[in-house]
Amino acid sequence: VQLQACGGGLAQPGGSLRLSCAISGSIFSINNVGWYRQAPGKQRELVAAINSGGSTSYVDSVKGRFTISRDNTKNTVYLQMNSLKPEDTAVYYCKGSDYSYGRHYWGKGTQVTVSS
Repeated sequence: VQLQACGGGLAQPGGSLRLSCAISGSIFSINNVGWYRQAPGKQRELVAAINSGGSTSYVDSVKGRFTISRDNTKNTVYLQMNSLKPEDTAVYYCKGSDYSYGRHYWGKGTQVTVSS
């Protein structure tokens, strides 16, 4: 299983970005996909997740601003980020989890910078 994240960049406060996480390989084994972020000097945190049933969850700091979704026809999970704040600045990663075998697959990060 391979995950490829993209879509990061520079946005102004209040702006929007959409991240994409393309999944290839044995995608049928992936039960859950999460978006994580890590800011300089901080621990990596889970931002949003979506499971195979379509249920979603979010960290409190992004509720109402970020939306995680998936397109099964494209094997891609998205993170739509609106009303961006400077504190959203971080490297964002996607992770696919296979709970049957306890395996986790990380994609390379994509930088998101929110600044005026």
